[in-house]
Amino acid sequence: MLAAALAAAVVGAGCGGDGPDEAAIGAAASPTQSASLTWAVADSPEILDPLYARTRTDRLAARQVYEPLVAQLGGPFDFSRVRPGLALSLQPSADRTVWRARLRPGVRFHGGEPFNAAAVLANVDRWLAVPEGREELGELLADAPRPGLVRFILPAPDPRFDRRLASPRLGIVSPLALEAAAGAPLSANREPANGTGAFELREGDDDRLLLAHNTGWWGSERGLGPGVDQIELRAVADPQERVALLSDGIVRAAELEPAQLDEVTADPLLTVVRHGGAAVTGIERSVRGIPAGEPAPSLNAVWVTAIDRG
Repeated sequence: MLAAALAAAVVGAGCGGDGPDEAAIGAAASPTQSASLTWAVADSPEILDPLYARTRTDRLAARQVYEPLVAQLGGPFDFSRVRPGLALSLQPSADRTVWRARLRPGVRFHGGEPFNAAAVLANVDRWLAVPEGREELGELLADAPRPGLVRFILPAPDPRFDRRLASPRLGIVSPLALEAAAGAPLSANREPANGTGAFELREGDDDRLLLAHNTGWWGSERGLGPGVDQIELRAVADPQERVALLSDGIVRAAELEPAQLDEVTADPLLTVVRHGGAAVTGIERSVRGIPAGEPAPSLNAVWVTAIDRG
C-alpha cells in the first residue's frame, strides 16, 4: 500500500493526553510515506495566512501548514488512534467562563522556534486586534499562569468555546513570523517556516503549490502520519477539465461543481466527499480518509491504495 494524508479538527472540552509510551508505540505503527497527492482546485493560491484565507484553495493549503490550538487527529490506517492536537486538554470552569488549555510539550514551529504559552498569547493578541479574529473568537482575556498552560477568561459563559478554538482560521503562527508581518497578513515569501503542521510550504507559483512532509512534526512519532511525502495543489479554472484530469487518473482529487456530481458518481473508480456548505471534492476510490463535513480538512491521515484502471 501507498500512504497519503488526512486529519480532523473540533474536539470537546477535556480531551485526553498522550500516555507515557505513546510516542514509541506510534512510531512503530506509522506507515512509511511514499506517495504524492495531487489535487485540482478551482482557484490559484493567493493568501496562505489562515486568518485571512478566503478561497477554498487558500483555506485547504493553510490548514496543512498551521494547526488550530484544539483538534483531534487520527492517523493513516488506524482510525482508533485519535489524539489531541496542540492542546492536550481544554478544561472549562463550572460556569464556562474560564477555560484552561494544557499545551503539548516539545512542539516546534517549522523554523525551530518552540511552541509554548507565549506563542499562544502572541496569536491571541493578533486575533483580537482584527475583525477576522474577533469574529471567530469573540472578546476575552488570556494569560499564562505557567509556561505550558494558557487561561482564557470570557465575559460570559460559552459552552462552545472549544469549537471556536478549533477553527482553522485560528491556526497558530510562530511569534517570529508575526513580528516580521507587523500586523499585516503573512507573506509566504517572507515567512515560510512559521507553522507547526504536518506539512510545510516547499514551493509555489501562480497556479501551483507544493506542500512537503514536515519531518519534525510532533504527530509523526505518535502514528498520526503524514502518509504522503507531498501534496500538490494545482489550479485548474475549467471545472470540466478538473473532472477530466480526475477521470484520467492525472490527479487523485478535484474540486467539483454541483452539476458534475452525477458524472463523477457514475464512474466506478470515483466517489465524492462533501465538505461544509455546498463544497464537494471528487476523489479516486484509491484515496481513503478525507473527512466529510470539514470545510478545510487536515490531510495528515489520508491513505492511498492501489487501483487498477483496466
